Amino acid sequence: MEQQLNATFFHRAGWKTVLEQSFGHTAYYLFAESTHGDILGILPLAHVKSRLFGNTLISTPFCVYGGSVAISNEIVQQLDAAACRLAEKLQVDCLELRQRSLCHTDWPSNNLYVTFRKPIDADPEKNLLAIPRKQRAMVRKGIQSGLVSYPNDEIGTVHQVYSESVRNLGTPVFSKRYFRILKNVFKTDCEALTVRHGNTVVAGVVNFYFRDEVLPYYGGGTAAARELKANDFMYWEVMRRASERGCKLFDFGRSKKGTGSFDFKRNWGFEPAPMHYEYHLVNAKQIPDVNPLNPKYRLFIAAWKRLPLPVSQLIGPLLSRNLG
Repeated sequence: MEQQLNATFFHRAGWKTVLEQSFGHTAYYLFAESTHGDILGILPLAHVKSRLFGNTLISTPFCVYGGSVAISNEIVQQLDAAACRLAEKLQVDCLELRQRSLCHTDWPSNNLYVTFRKPIDADPEKNLLAIPRKQRAMVRKGIQSGLVSYPNDEIGTVHQVYSESVRNLGTPVFSKRYFRILKNVFKTDCEALTVRHGNTVVAGVVNFYFRDEVLPYYGGGTAAARELKANDFMYWEVMRRASERGCKLFDFGRSKKGTGSFDFKRNWGFEPAPMHYEYHLVNAKQIPDVNPLNPKYRLFIAAWKRLPLPVSQLIGPLLSRNLG
């Protein structure tokens, strides 16, 4: 079923294991089957219930994309109807489907997020020249700084630099256990890449591979990364190595409009494409607004940025498990 053209890495059945083992959320994997036993459509879902952040059935939490994928629109509608019935049975606030294309024009939706996807060439030099001049200069500065990238299984090392980055942004970090489960479940399709300056790791990213696509998903850098242009160098190395591996598309993931990550990806020459997060309301009167741009989280974010890193690593996973 994963061979359906509109399926994504986040439709893989392994996410059921990841979500249940990492966060304790009950995951559901709806599917449509022919009389001959052929899978005709799938819809991954998980139930995220929290006193602080609401009670939602999501396709798919902690993932950029979700929603039904099937061989026909009729089967998509049947899967979505089954998800609505499940949402009502669970008495959630709402059902949330994260999709690249609008499916239910009569459902409430938000346009908070966009995604950045762009073809890459088999020739790394062509990919480098396709980066806009100012951003290309940042990549070259990183190269000149003597940075070196290493694709490896150092998932814990990536988590360390990632946790520092998200703390600095005021965001609770995921647990190291979650990163390890991702690696255990998806194996070679989940890669850790670290960037070193001499013997010191200054940046790292967890990459997903699906078909001919690469998705750098969880990345960050230390305090030294900015001056060394390590993050710029890191994403270039992901692109360069992916093209040599045979990948044809670079998926830079989602960003919120009006944020630094949105501008960073635009600077790489990627154009934003709208995401459609659609909602079937059950007990809620309006769609949820759990995101850092919501003014009611401003004080929390400011306080979190001041936490000592070990403290943020200790208590962050207790909060982030419900921020799907």
